[in-house]
Amino acid sequence: MKKIIWIISLIMILSLTIAGCGNNNEQSQGTGNEKESADKNIKLGIIQISEHAALDASRKGFLDVLAENGYKDGENLTVDYHNAQGDQSNLQTIANKFVADRVDMVLAIATPSAIAMAGATEDIPILITAVTDPVTAKLVDSNEKPGGNVTGTTDLAPAKDQFELLKKIVPDAKKIGVIYNSSEVNSQVQVEMVKEAAKDMDLEIVEATISNSAEVMQAAQSLVGKVDAIYAPSDNNVASSMPSVVSVAEKNQIPFFVSVEDMVDDGALGAMGIDYYELGRMTGAMAIKVINGENTAEMPIEGLPDFKIIINKGAAERMGVTVPQEVLNQAERIID
Repeated sequence: MKKIIWIISLIMILSLTIAGCGNNNEQSQGTGNEKESADKNIKLGIIQISEHAALDASRKGFLDVLAENGYKDGENLTVDYHNAQGDQSNLQTIANKFVADRVDMVLAIATPSAIAMAGATEDIPILITAVTDPVTAKLVDSNEKPGGNVTGTTDLAPAKDQFELLKKIVPDAKKIGVIYNSSEVNSQVQVEMVKEAAKDMDLEIVEATISNSAEVMQAAQSLVGKVDAIYAPSDNNVASSMPSVVSVAEKNQIPFFVSVEDMVDDGALGAMGIDYYELGRMTGAMAIKVINGENTAEMPIEGLPDFKIIINKGAAERMGVTVPQEVLNQAERIID
């Protein structure tokens, strides 16, 4: 009898041991999959229309998130970065190179870069950032359901809020000069929003259009004597030529407002803008999801929920403006 009980006990112990091994194997397999994901070697192409503070900040935010998730340049991440120097033909050359090189993923910074890249491939996942309106730019079917190989983040900022900030600082302003690239979809969308906001606030918009960075100085000078303030949306040509507008604004005592935080650092008076570094980080988090298998077609376009008031007191004084204490109290950051 004792022998039978011993045999039954042995069988039970062996069964529990086998079951335990099975569970351990399943757990090991799960860990193995995660490790496999973290150990992937990613070939990343970055295409950027031009270099200026906002776009550079979004690129840094993107790469920082990849590094925090184990993907570091030179280790398991190969970054092929190209700046198009504001030249459309360069964008096309870069886009074709990434397709020929069969990169695993592309970060396209700013609308012209995204359009060029999306036109070159329907297969490679494209993460976009610093793009104002992906739908109007025909990059996605809708923000909620992109439908293809493109997804990412938008930098759309509320025009009305920005003009309300302008009016708090320059309450007598009636005519607002707007400098922008009339051939860039990103800027066209913003200026249409500006015009709508101006109607509701009894403001008159005076347009000064450009086609490249070299024309920014002339556009700013054309507004002297015609406007009470100058405003620039997140236009890449203006952003890369800030000293031109700032010099005209300071010399002629014209308050100069923008929609991008980094452009205030570059000498504008103020902005109700977004943090492009944080926008890049948001895009980087989406890239990690794509690396881990999520489908770009199903990933909604995202945007930052918060906008900041940034004031450059020194620039305000040079432009002949005293910023009310109420506005300074509301500012997220003040540059002396």
